Order: sequence, then structure tokens, then C-alpha cells
Amino acid sequence: MNMEEQFEVNWHGHACFTLGMTKKVIIDPFLEGNPVAKIKPDSVKVDMVAVTHGHFDHVADAVKIALKNSAPLITMVELAGILQEENKDLNAVGINYSGSTTIDGIKFTSVPAFHSSGYNGKYGGSPMGIIVTDGLKVYHAGDTGVFKDMEVIRDLYKPDIALLPIGGYYTMGIPEALYASKMLGSKYVVPMHYNTFDAIRQDPGKFVEGFKDLKGQHALIAEIEKPMKFDKNGNKL
Repeated sequence: MNMEEQFEVNWHGHACFTLGMTKKVIIDPFLEGNPVAKIKPDSVKVDMVAVTHGHFDHVADAVKIALKNSAPLITMVELAGILQEENKDLNAVGINYSGSTTIDGIKFTSVPAFHSSGYNGKYGGSPMGIIVTDGLKVYHAGDTGVFKDMEVIRDLYKPDIALLPIGGYYTMGIPEALYASKMLGSKYVVPMHYNTFDAIRQDPGKFVEGFKDLKGQHALIAEIEKPMKFDKNGNKL
């Protein structure tokens, strides 16, 4: 198979992933100061940066990486405005719920997240999840609780891969994430936002166990800096 036809999902710890088939997109880069991260922002090479909301553990290194790579930064419109005002050389692209933007063939769609948001004491707009479409469709839920409109995300966008928080305390825990997985119906679900700090300590094996009742769906436990690869039809390689 042509390497360019493989879709890659690489977890950098917490909620940070690099995704892509034709381009590389990093989402929620929190590397500097992240106790489980194995790479530094200066080593990241990507085409685009996306941020789900303004909390530090999601936006931390986003501007630095975007500027270093001359990459656009896609996020909620209010947060985009703040980041643009603070960094004149940044190309911040603001979208809002159900809105999409396509950059170099990669489509970003904003969907709701059930959480809070803020950036350095400022109103950063609402939090969001992001659907990234690059051949396959990946739903990065951001920080969220479970909500019934995940069925709308399933029906409208049909994500092949879902990245869901399981840490509890600030987001869904394992029971809620399993319920969310059932609603979404994605073939593959990857847990995130856990075991970075003691407050969000979880056993991902318990998440995997919950999939025995979810027919046609599979939980994949990512390992930091060990990319998972999928073919263009959404099958894990």
C-alpha cells in the first residue's frame, strides 16, 4: 500500500494527537509541562493546528507550534480572535458549531462539547469537538461530558474514529464514555485525557472491557508516540 494512503493517529499524551493522511494536523497540543509527553513543541512538524477550547492543557503550545510551522490555527471564533490579537503573525481561523472550513483539502467541522472554556481569564467562546476529514473522519471530542446529541454527530458525520476523554473529574469517565461510544457508533474508539495527573487516573483496560457488548466497535488503547495506522477504508493496519 502507498504510504500516503495510510491514515495515522499518533497520541502525544493527554488530549493531544497528530492526525493525517495527506497533511498533518495536531490537536490540543499540551507538551511543555505535560508530565507524560515525550516530545517538545520545537520538534513538532505539522501543516495545521486545531484547538478545542481555551483551557491551558489544550491550548498550551498551540500558538508556538502554529507560528513555527507557518500553520493555520483552527478553533472557536472567540478564542481565535483573542489569539490573533495577541499574536499578529498568527493565522487564526475561527469557526462555530456546525460550521466548517476546508484548508488544503482538510475539512474541519465544529460540533458541541459539554464543558466550560476560558483563556487567561477571558471569555474564549464555547468549547467544541472537532471533526477532521482527510479521507477518514476523526471526531476529537475535546473535553466533554456525555450528551444525547452525540447521536446527531453519528447521523450527520459518521466518524470512523472517535477520540473520547475517560479521565472523569473534569470530563466523562469510563461509564459515560462507553455510553457515548454506543451513541456515536464509530468503528474505533480511542480513550484520551486520562493518567496525566492523579485526579484523572483511570484503567483503560476497563474501557476496553466495556466494548464486549458493542457489536462492530473496537476500543484501541493508544501508546504515546507509537502511531496507529489505518487504511483508506478505515481498517486498522
